[in-house]
Amino acid sequence: MLDMNQIVGTHDILMITLDTLRYDVAKLEEANCPNLCGDGGWEKRHTPGSFTYAAHHAFFGGFLPTPANTDKSTHVRLFHTKNTGLKTHPHTWLFDAPDLISGLQEAGYRTICIGGVIFFTKKNKLAKVLPSYFGESYWRMIFGVTNPRSTEHQVNHTLKLLEKADPSERLFLFLNISAMHGPNHYYVEGAKRDSIETQRAALRYVDSQLGVLFEAMRKRGKTLCLAFSDHGTAYGEDGYEGHRLAHEVVWNVPYREFLLD
Repeated sequence: MLDMNQIVGTHDILMITLDTLRYDVAKLEEANCPNLCGDGGWEKRHTPGSFTYAAHHAFFGGFLPTPANTDKSTHVRLFHTKNTGLKTHPHTWLFDAPDLISGLQEAGYRTICIGGVIFFTKKNKLAKVLPSYFGESYWRMIFGVTNPRSTEHQVNHTLKLLEKADPSERLFLFLNISAMHGPNHYYVEGAKRDSIETQRAALRYVDSQLGVLFEAMRKRGKTLCLAFSDHGTAYGEDGYEGHRLAHEVVWNVPYREFLLD
């Protein structure tokens, strides 16, 4: 069990949302994802939101995906706001701020957002809301869903920031990985429609790009990595397509937390 009171202030924190990644897809590809699953497999959890905008507001408030079981008494939250009147675990890090990111800023963290899908583009007022949680936020067209090399570009931009970062400063680094979001059919040659198979291929591509990022974080020092999906998506199950709907393929998400050291 992680003791976040021993981690906050001593570790960098890397939060990666694997946008739209289904739990069943993640499980099928565990053996093919040595960077994300090299020391363990995915945990099945429930997302607090059925699409990117809703889910990320919850995440940035400290409400990460919760275990997919009925025993809520044993679930220890990593982060929780102070003065709620609710009982918290001694290993939970408490913040006295409107959201987790500003709480970490008050604790001395430099906060950085590398955007991916449309809600991080800053192209209109709505798409500026999620990036505005952070001290720094970045988005380029090549980070978005229409670029088959989006993760490579996101990681390369992040590496440039890390090269210039003060080794003594603590970082809260957030990446919204766009590659699994539709369209993802171009990861399978000849495919015309998005499917479980094309999302599996997209995940394999994403994992292949994360190794250099993880190594760069290790060189900086100790890092807590939180990697999870914000929601799944439907590919025709029970007649449903897409997300922003209530179906188990949307609500069930993969979750991992591990240390890079």
